[in-house]
Amino acid sequence: MPKLKTNKAAKKRYSYTATGKVKRTKSNRRHLLANKTTRQKKSGKIQDAYADKTCEAGIKKLLPYGTK
Repeated sequence: MPKLKTNKAAKKRYSYTATGKVKRTKSNRRHLLANKTTRQKKSGKIQDAYADKTCEAGIKKLLPYGTK
């Protein structure tokens, strides 16, 4: 049986926790920060957001070797 390929775009965006949840970083924190309010910038500061349950199955297909 051949090895499965990991989707590199998904690898950069998602990772797994020790319990198997899919972790992601929040959006809107990369550029154009001068135009954003302090509240917008603070809300995006949290690094440990979790992927939605509806998307989790698709992400796990893209990252076949990350699960425990």
